[in-house]
Amino acid sequence: MNIGEKSKELYRRARKVFPGGVSYAIRYFEPQPFYVSKVSGCKVYDVDGNEYIDFWIGHGALIFGHNYPKMVEALKEIVEIGTHFGLAHKYEVEYAEQVVKMVPSAEMIRFTNSGTEANMYAVRLARAYTRRSKIIKMEGGWHGGYDALHVAVSYPYNKPESAGLTDGAVKDTVAIPFNDLEAAEKEIKKEEAACVITEPVLGAGGCIPAEREFLKGLRELCDETNTLLIFDEVITGFRLSRGGGQEYYGVYPDITVLGKTVGGGGLAIGAICSRKEIMELMDHIKYRDKTNRAFHGGTYTANPLVSYVGMKMLRELEKGYVYPHINGLGRKLMQGLEEIFDEYGFEAHITGIGSLIGIHFTKKKPKNALEANMNKNVELSKEYHKYLLKNGIVVIKPTLPHLFISYAHTEDEINQFLQVTENFTREKRKHS
Repeated sequence: MNIGEKSKELYRRARKVFPGGVSYAIRYFEPQPFYVSKVSGCKVYDVDGNEYIDFWIGHGALIFGHNYPKMVEALKEIVEIGTHFGLAHKYEVEYAEQVVKMVPSAEMIRFTNSGTEANMYAVRLARAYTRRSKIIKMEGGWHGGYDALHVAVSYPYNKPESAGLTDGAVKDTVAIPFNDLEAAEKEIKKEEAACVITEPVLGAGGCIPAEREFLKGLRELCDETNTLLIFDEVITGFRLSRGGGQEYYGVYPDITVLGKTVGGGGLAIGAICSRKEIMELMDHIKYRDKTNRAFHGGTYTANPLVSYVGMKMLRELEKGYVYPHINGLGRKLMQGLEEIFDEYGFEAHITGIGSLIGIHFTKKKPKNALEANMNKNVELSKEYHKYLLKNGIVVIKPTLPHLFISYAHTEDEINQFLQVTENFTREKRKHS
């Protein structure tokens, strides 16, 4: 599909008020973004009337798809009651109880307004509990824009991720390769870190799943060195299973960071949960001296809008009917893509698990972010992303295509994705 005139005009206006013309760089793709006018299920429609199958699906947050009827119903119910009280209310208690019920390692919880914020407070909590400063993270691990974690996110990993990051902000952060237990052991035993933070599945790093032995090894190393293990489950929480990545892998962290799906999709949310002895460091009654307490707060934390809708939608996820559907479609898509690329002799590999899928134009299947970025065919990746878009399919990131499946997707959309991919590979082979 070609960018329509209405989208072109909106982008001209946007360039005057947004740096780069967008509110988040990831939403830009060449030559410019299209502009959404309405959404439904797994489809988005732009201002020029074009229809797209949406595998971006709200950065992975919309596990039910767009405008899921039960979510819309919950929104209508709570809007009539109130959207923001600024005071304690019953919905936040019910919401917290539901999260604690579903997340295996959670005994207590505090809510934030984003995954970035939750990661920031989780690291602060780990430092307060251990009285240590060092942080160990994974190369390619994305934990939001918090300074101390904004290290080794994109390749090459030895360069600063942003202007404005001070040496002091990042000097206590050490990055190691994902799925490399030997490197992890070396750094964990050397650093006396406050925490090791990892995603059970690298999201922005290419939807690369952790090897079970890697997570088990991290758990053992952290126990041995009195280091806290943090799972950033902003993406995997309530998506891999009802209890997230930790339930799926059977490895339980000390602190869990949540976002995206925990709010039911479509509402700004983040959360930190852990066992009682750690979470109580935020207790202003138990620790009246602020120097012994880890601060947490926020004007919109646990507002009634997200509390009520999040609680309602988590109860839907608890029923379990979503997971066989999205995971089955994920298996079909991953297997189909592998077969197509093999048939046409492409150096391309599929990573993923459940409803999270990464597409890599690399010589070998990557097990970490470094392997996903070294020697990849960036131009072919961009061509593929552009071809998908031209044929009405939206996925994230031209240089590293990855995608999410929602409950609103069906086999029809999966088959269409596979057909478009086969057409792409056939055309490339014909002209090579």
